[in-house]
Amino acid sequence: MPTHSVPAARHWIHDVDPAMDPTALWERFYSEGEPWSGRPNPGLVGELAARPIADTARATALDLGCGTGGDAIWLAEQGWQVDAVDIAPTALARGAAGARAAGVGDRIRWACHNLDTDFPAGAWDLVTTSYLHSPVDLDRERILRRAAAAVAPGGTLIIIGHLGFPSWMTEPPPHADLPTPEEIVASLDLDGWTVIQAGAVVVPSVPSPEGEPGTRTDSVVRLQRGG
Repeated sequence: MPTHSVPAARHWIHDVDPAMDPTALWERFYSEGEPWSGRPNPGLVGELAARPIADTARATALDLGCGTGGDAIWLAEQGWQVDAVDIAPTALARGAAGARAAGVGDRIRWACHNLDTDFPAGAWDLVTTSYLHSPVDLDRERILRRAAAAVAPGGTLIIIGHLGFPSWMTEPPPHADLPTPEEIVASLDLDGWTVIQAGAVVVPSVPSPEGEPGTRTDSVVRLQRGG
């Protein structure tokens, strides 16, 4: 559920009533056009390239807050069988269309969930979530604990979030909550887990409304559950 690095046409998202219904919010967000590039998150790609997971052809992945499916499609292209979930039906429909166009439609199941109230059931070899930030109420810590519980024994949890704002942004959005990697790790019950990575990466950001390129700093937390 990304909320930062948003083109000018969606700056309204930073000024919404915190009590607004989250489904209505994200449906409006995605209904106004394609907000993202469609490419996978560079933090996720970089982390899995640096420390690959073997035997992905028989592995399962859960992408929480998948948006229009850039990460889910990329994972499917690497051989994963993916469950991709998001709160916005419009985002899921676009993701499914993108998966079919990429030739991996049969490797991804798309499902609508409000992660605050309706978390998917099951266990996966890889659980990943990117940019679980929201201008409306969202119990991120509880969701991340449930994400950890959904990792199969021996599996991996990857959490990516914003640590800062695009380098071209002079006035950050109000009420931004950007936990550090250390804060994310401390919020989880990690008995029996190994912290593989908890740090910052600099990645490209979307251009400014005027077309100015930029970068941003993201956090990457990677955890491995004991077998």
